[in-house]
Amino acid sequence: MRVDLEAEEGRLESLPRFQSARAQARQLYLLGVVLAVLALLAWVLAFFIGLFSSESLWPVLLGNNAAAMLVLAAGVQSAYWVADWRNDALNPAPQVAEVAPDEQLRGIERFNQRIDAGAKQVLTTIGAPVLWLAGVSGVAWWSVQHTWNLALPGLALGTWGSVAAGIAVLCAFALLVFERFLAQQHPGQWPEARLLAPLVRVPILTLLLSAVCLIFSSDDAVWPARLAVLTGLLPAAVAIELILRALAALFIPRRDKLEPRMIGQSFVAGMLRWPPQPLLTLQSELHNRFGIDLRQIWAFTFMRKAFFPVLAVVAAVGWVLSGVSEIPLQGRGIYERFGEPVEVLGPGLHVGLPWPFGRVLAVENGVVHELATSTESTVDPLLTPADGLPPLTANRLWDATHVNDKSQVIASDSGDKQGFQIVNMDVRFVYRIGLSDHAAIAATYHSADVPTLIRTTASRILVHDFASRTLDGVLGEQRSALADDIGHAVQADLDGLDSGVEILATVVEAIHPPAGAANAYHGVQAAQISAQALIARERGAASEQANVAQLQASVALDQAHALAREINATALTDDLRFGAEQKAYASAGHAFLLEQYLSQLSQGLNNARLLILDHRLGGSSAPTLDLRSFTLPADPVAPRKAAQ
Repeated sequence: MRVDLEAEEGRLESLPRFQSARAQARQLYLLGVVLAVLALLAWVLAFFIGLFSSESLWPVLLGNNAAAMLVLAAGVQSAYWVADWRNDALNPAPQVAEVAPDEQLRGIERFNQRIDAGAKQVLTTIGAPVLWLAGVSGVAWWSVQHTWNLALPGLALGTWGSVAAGIAVLCAFALLVFERFLAQQHPGQWPEARLLAPLVRVPILTLLLSAVCLIFSSDDAVWPARLAVLTGLLPAAVAIELILRALAALFIPRRDKLEPRMIGQSFVAGMLRWPPQPLLTLQSELHNRFGIDLRQIWAFTFMRKAFFPVLAVVAAVGWVLSGVSEIPLQGRGIYERFGEPVEVLGPGLHVGLPWPFGRVLAVENGVVHELATSTESTVDPLLTPADGLPPLTANRLWDATHVNDKSQVIASDSGDKQGFQIVNMDVRFVYRIGLSDHAAIAATYHSADVPTLIRTTASRILVHDFASRTLDGVLGEQRSALADDIGHAVQADLDGLDSGVEILATVVEAIHPPAGAANAYHGVQAAQISAQALIARERGAASEQANVAQLQASVALDQAHALAREINATALTDDLRFGAEQKAYASAGHAFLLEQYLSQLSQGLNNARLLILDHRLGGSSAPTLDLRSFTLPADPVAPRKAAQ
């Protein structure tokens, strides 16, 4: 029963808990300091170990044990405030007269006094126990959250692990002795002892689990690391409960003259008993906290009697309902009866035998996946937003090393090509589980890991395929056919293994020489391009000259043909004319000759420049015609006419 100083101030000396309050307060204070120092040492040691070995098991164990110590320290501090109140109530300190504020103080000093007074008022209103409980519990929760890492690998701790396990067991034994001491305390002598005892079990259990992890830790075993991380769940849960209790205490009216209650008690820690009695613990908590006695309620008595039958019925119904399965729209299911596949179920609700006599194995139904042969991750790549930065896979520069690139050796030769070269490539497969029932069963029972199977098969196919190719070929004209060849070969091997996998597409995202040889290969390409350009230029010049010579030869040949035809035609014409003249001569005789003479003479004299000298015009002889050309004294412009 709580004491009200306003009504029972005179009989406090007769109460045992008030008589031993000073000694209890001193013990609790020292215990809180020791626990805080141990937690601080654990943090310091974990910090320095984490600097040199971030994947070590030591920071996790030290952080969890530090949190367990702080949880106990929070409860000890809460009990200390109660014992200190009893000590002050039994031995009140002399009252000090309040000093009136000095009006001569400066403004800044009066401001500081007001702030100090306001802080004291707020602290008095809220209560120091609430702040201490919330603060220490928050630090304990942070200690667990800071060291939480379920991806820790297995690690052998050696001799130091065994030594630390022994120290943890000794500390747990000492705390166990202290817990038994608190549990045997009489409620009238020390009421908070039985409330502190469950909190002592938190570091005891944490230390024992830490010892198990230290003893069985090895490079091959992963479960000790997982258990070490999960050990922090207990102190974290208790810390969260204490924080909630501190927040709830803010709404409880405070009376300085009324004996306070210990707020640093834990329902979660109270469950750490054997045999477990959750209902009894809940009943005790409600009775102590709110004054509710569930034993007086007939419904609670009925529920306690019917708990196990109802639990059995619920368990039986749950076991029967395990035979009911729902398959989503984008999935399929293989129904097994006594471990043998019976049929492939489509989307919808299906009923079968309960587990373990019957079960449904989920299978994809047309879900398309993309797999890169160069990575070991089976997670589908995330889509990049259109307005965001380009992904790293978009970088296709040869002088950069890409995440998805895989080196491949080319060990073949062709003519004068080199026979041993290295190429980096990014080959991706788009696949799905076959749509048929046989493919679904084959993918489930014949392939333990479909991505690993495709990647392994593709690697073997790539090695075999590149053995018959050259670097220039895969970088040039063979690149378009490379993806088809690889895809068909991988699909053929998967069909031979009866894997149930269907390759939808094979994409060669990138193929290039290694990054270290990119500059050299660029130089080789530049030299090849220059050589090809020079060859093409010379071939063009030679072709031009050949075309000119061919044109000249063709023109000469055409001219020769034309001249030959012309001569032939002239000769024929002359022959025809001679034949005609011969016939005319045969017919006309001397008249034909005279006509021809005159005709030829007319044609010859038609445009000739003539000078006729006839000094014998009156004589009996014919005139003399001088057909010689003269330039002087004749006129060079006017044409000369023949004189009659």
